[in-house]
Amino acid sequence: MDILEKLSLAGLVPVIKIDDPEDAVPLCRALSDGGLPVAEITFRTAAAEESIRRVHEELPHVILCAGTVLTTEQVDRAVNAGAAAIVSPGLNPEVVRYCLSKGIPVCPGTANPSDIEVALSLGLKAVKVFPAEAIGGIKLIKSMAAPYVGMKFMPTGGINEKNMLDYLSFDKILCCGGSWMVPGDAVKEKNWAKITELTRTAVNTMLGLELRHVGVNSGSPEKAMKDAQLLASLLGWEVKDGNSSTFCGTGFECMKKQGRGTNGHIAIATNSLKRAKWHLEMRGFAFDEDSLVVKNGKEIAIYLKDEFAGFAIHLVQK
Repeated sequence: MDILEKLSLAGLVPVIKIDDPEDAVPLCRALSDGGLPVAEITFRTAAAEESIRRVHEELPHVILCAGTVLTTEQVDRAVNAGAAAIVSPGLNPEVVRYCLSKGIPVCPGTANPSDIEVALSLGLKAVKVFPAEAIGGIKLIKSMAAPYVGMKFMPTGGINEKNMLDYLSFDKILCCGGSWMVPGDAVKEKNWAKITELTRTAVNTMLGLELRHVGVNSGSPEKAMKDAQLLASLLGWEVKDGNSSTFCGTGFECMKKQGRGTNGHIAIATNSLKRAKWHLEMRGFAFDEDSLVVKNGKEIAIYLKDEFAGFAIHLVQK
């Protein structure tokens, strides 16, 4: 799995400015504890190189990008310290060519179609869009994406918890960069718990995990209809009969024969099946890859390996 795919699965890239290298490891640990083992440490301060080195050595699982890289000399310093990718605010062909010549993933900043065409001419498949909100936001990106069908975008600048889903719901968005999870006052006060909390909230919002329905193994068509009608009488919901199950509203699915799970299954909907799977695997959950359902080239459902209280659990794409 290459670095761009990892960033896409992470979905969010915290952009951080570190003044004191002593803060680097606890800050990145706080991000990881909140569900984002990824960081773009910017070369806006003299502490960047040492910060990258310390995080790389002490938290090797953290995906490290070096941000605000403006020169080839900074590229060398960042990569030697442990950065896995280079991110720049603008598109400097010299820096891009240097990175490509050394096999270093690079995502330069773009702001218009001309920038994107330069990036394409250099062989890039993903670019940063900066400053995203100030230059037109997701509307601009969608407009620019139309003629450049193979390009992916990493918007940064003005992204926050309120608008990130507007960006991430567009399939040409690689990931979003943002700093709202790492407020300056929290870093100054070394309030790592606050950063963990903000990060966890951001990840939960991004994934949007919510109960879709509960499936019950009724075991026969007659029992499925009887169970659905009983639930409908209780809840006042509509009964809808199908080929393999009978639904009561959208919340209960009564299976006509024994399905997955001892007692049935629980369907959890998510904004992004791929991202949810990656994040849940980081939390220790395992998936039954043979259960993956793909429709029109998109992953739409997959089961976890283990049952919960006699119920199989599967993710479904919203």
